[in-house]
Amino acid sequence: MSNFSNQIRASSSLIKRLKQRMTNSASLMQATRHFTTLEGHRPTIVHKRSLDILHDPWFNKGTAFSMTERDRLDLRGLLPPNVMTSEQQIQRFMADLKRLEVQARDGPSDPYALAKWRILNRLHDRNETMYYQVLIDNIEEYAPIVYTPTVGLVCQNYSGLFRRPRGMYFSGEDRGEMMSMVYNWPAEQVDMIVVTDGSRILGLGDLGVQGIGIAIGKLDLYVAAAGINPQRVLPVMIDVGTNNEKLLKDPLYLGLQEHRLDGDEYIAVIDEFMEAVFTRWPHVIVQFEDFQSKWAFKLLQRYRNTYRMFNDDVQGTAGVAIAGLLGAVRAQGRPMIDFPKQKIVVAGAGSAGIGVLNAARKTMARMLGNNEAAFESAGRQFWVVDAKGLITEERENIDLEALPFARKVNEASRQGLREGASLAEVVRVVKPDVLLGLSAVGGLFSKEVLEALKGSTSTRPAIFAMSNPTKNAECTPEDAFSIVGDNILFASGSPFQDVDLGNGHIGHCNQGNNMYLFPGIGLGTLLSGSRIISDGMLQAAAECLAAYMAEEEVLNGIIYPSTSRIRDITKEVAAAVVKEAIKEDLAEGYREMDARELQKLSQEEIVEYVKNNMWSPDYPTLVYKKD
Repeated sequence: MSNFSNQIRASSSLIKRLKQRMTNSASLMQATRHFTTLEGHRPTIVHKRSLDILHDPWFNKGTAFSMTERDRLDLRGLLPPNVMTSEQQIQRFMADLKRLEVQARDGPSDPYALAKWRILNRLHDRNETMYYQVLIDNIEEYAPIVYTPTVGLVCQNYSGLFRRPRGMYFSGEDRGEMMSMVYNWPAEQVDMIVVTDGSRILGLGDLGVQGIGIAIGKLDLYVAAAGINPQRVLPVMIDVGTNNEKLLKDPLYLGLQEHRLDGDEYIAVIDEFMEAVFTRWPHVIVQFEDFQSKWAFKLLQRYRNTYRMFNDDVQGTAGVAIAGLLGAVRAQGRPMIDFPKQKIVVAGAGSAGIGVLNAARKTMARMLGNNEAAFESAGRQFWVVDAKGLITEERENIDLEALPFARKVNEASRQGLREGASLAEVVRVVKPDVLLGLSAVGGLFSKEVLEALKGSTSTRPAIFAMSNPTKNAECTPEDAFSIVGDNILFASGSPFQDVDLGNGHIGHCNQGNNMYLFPGIGLGTLLSGSRIISDGMLQAAAECLAAYMAEEEVLNGIIYPSTSRIRDITKEVAAAVVKEAIKEDLAEGYREMDARELQKLSQEEIVEYVKNNMWSPDYPTLVYKKD
């Protein structure tokens, strides 16, 4: 009996140990599951073979198909026999690229940058995985090619450059059909859409249907920087006509040759588009891009509390500018909390300018106590100048969005300023800490304006020439440093080379480009499953970017990081967005990671979660399955 009891106790003990081990194992598996990449190396099921695979840029590997895959997909004999690695393929492509850059020019008028775009675009057309590997590995060199400033040139010439359709086109003539049209797109899941109506492409004006180039370029950066799967992105053009008379008369123009829809007709088209894409893909994120100011704010306010959407010109530009403005405070050797003391002259009152003003005022007000008095106090730190000069409450037909930043007449008068005062006059009187350009007027910061800034009361005045593309920058860094002095802080929207100041000193040219933020905002929203994109999430992204640079770098005049670090920056920004979405109780989770599991993650685990869900351009194993 005693022996039997011992056996029972031993069995019971063994069962307990096994149960405990299974529990521990399950917990470990569960923890591992959370951090296993969803964009990993699982085999990809395809429903095509032979030449159809080679002609599909989503799945084509070219000479990198293994012999096993060649047999499985009926490719044997359709490719040269030598199987190459992806590294060898890239080495061959880069050698060809360097050789062809000159040959691809159409003549003296075709810049080298456009030649590079043509060659990269051909690679994009035949092998997406390799294209994104080349882009990621050479992001400093090629980001200015696929994005600003070259993308502006691409858009201007898009009707002539068009070879293969990429993205979707919705037009005013498609009214009543958009709900069925979205099902023409082959991807079952779309995570990210960038949409434009072509009405205000960069600083180049109304380019109509040719503006699709900016949506394609933005999504290239979503893939390269944020690791959004390229099979789940969709560039969209909403063609509601154009008011560009040159395009209306151009026989080769590819868009509707009629004047733009306006008013309720215009709104009806955008409403139908939004309903259609969110019906098919309820969790998609839509970024509005390069809509004219007239519609940018209205559409943002119309949709932002209903759909997962944001406007990069208004909110992305604002976030990057806020990060730079906070960096400028740090560069003066002061804490960021001193930001509300900065005097800021803003040139430009379009969608980007007003977006920055609203965000800066909110940031200042939050630091001052986030009440009505704080908002009023923050508003007094800005002087806004547009094409008609200083904006005061005397301005006739003042834009409602600009009204909160109009200077009081008696206040302006006490300073010796009046309605419509010139930019140089305002800078001379205000002696600002920051001169911020969002005007899209190249050379606006003239010698007279820069000379006036020499009177700034700041120990380190900051110049932000943020307009894109390069030709629209308000001034060059050479002019800024040579006229105002070596101790200034300089940032621009498009890339410029650093300036040699002599005696071993360098004038750093910081590129305050939206690419530092919008990929992380999109990725963070996706992975959090947030229902909307809140002001808090955007603020968290901006503050993350502002804090990214080390103190030594900031004091040396470097307030934005190198684009070579873009994937790491995006990872950190996305993690900050996820964390804020959790804090605001907006997060609903993503795939296997539900809202409750998200809330349990530490800061380090959120960063790891983001990192493991970033797509990398590795060739997947392809398995054929008949439809």
